[in-house]
Amino acid sequence: MRCSYYEAGRCASCTWLERPYPDQLAAKQAHAESLVAAREWLPPVASAEAGYRNKAKMVVGGTVDAPVVGVLDERGRTVDLRDCPLHTPGLRAALGVLAEFVTVAALTPYDIAARRGELKYLLVTESPDGELMVRFVCRSTEPLARLRKHLPWLRERLGRLRVASLNVQPRHAAVLEGEREELLTDDATLPMRVNGLELLLRPQGFFQTNTAVAAELYRQAGAWVDAAAPGSVWDLYCGVGGFALHAADGRRPVVGVETSAEAVAGAAETARRAGLGRVEFVVGDAAEYARAHRVPDLVVVNPPRRGIGDLAPWLETSGVRTVLYSSCNAVSLARDLAAMPSLVPVRARVLDMFPQTGHYETLVLLERAG
Repeated sequence: MRCSYYEAGRCASCTWLERPYPDQLAAKQAHAESLVAAREWLPPVASAEAGYRNKAKMVVGGTVDAPVVGVLDERGRTVDLRDCPLHTPGLRAALGVLAEFVTVAALTPYDIAARRGELKYLLVTESPDGELMVRFVCRSTEPLARLRKHLPWLRERLGRLRVASLNVQPRHAAVLEGEREELLTDDATLPMRVNGLELLLRPQGFFQTNTAVAAELYRQAGAWVDAAAPGSVWDLYCGVGGFALHAADGRRPVVGVETSAEAVAGAAETARRAGLGRVEFVVGDAAEYARAHRVPDLVVVNPPRRGIGDLAPWLETSGVRTVLYSSCNAVSLARDLAAMPSLVPVRARVLDMFPQTGHYETLVLLERAG
């Protein structure tokens, strides 16, 4: 992949950009195998080298008349990256329009040093159908009236705009978003069509960054669940329900647990629309839910980078016979597996969710020894 930002020394986020892609994939496979002693490693799942990111998380700097949309450099200055080649073509086109909209709606970019201004981030997601969700992360609701007033301008230029919202993040801290969300559109969900399912993403929900590789991840997990033929399934840290919904067959009970109420609402609606019975989604902490309910036959865990923490000792002693662990951090994955010696890694696969970087996803099938 060629990147003018990298070549000009303006952005170094893609730390593996100078490595040929086959070498990147081989290195990730070797790293995963050095940390996880699975009996069988399947061939890695490759990604498109560019244009794969379905979401843009952009800092907004500059001024109302000359906004800069991109990332912060080491000096705290905003570097314009609206044409980053990692983003889908739809996102790249949208970021240019959104930069114009900052001027049209008089959205004052937040000045970190002076602690003045309103607009901190633009969070933009594109669905497989080319529809967009745009979130304006601001310090307060002060721009709300202007956002609503000028929304028709934005709709005219972003014809595939589906969801727009203002997120309120008042803290002077490197926190991406706040708890309060003000919808600007009638639609509150962005349909992410994956493997025949319409996963519904809400403003504060989570969806994998790479849609094509996410589809492979869910397909592989679904195949392993079907082969295990469990009588019951939990999907802990379920997000919008991708694993749970791919495990649902209408016969076995499936429960998804997630702390985000927005994500749970979207997952429940997806199950309803798909006509999937015996699927339930619960707002709650994964470890607390696990300790309070009867143990299922199979558990799926897809935690944040830090891993599953004290859920690992619980899984070790729980009697659960099969675990699917999906991890974006093989180091924390290996640490968690060491805390569950009775659950043996039988099969594993690397899925390259993040080309041009050292990050990747690993899916591991664990079976209880004996």
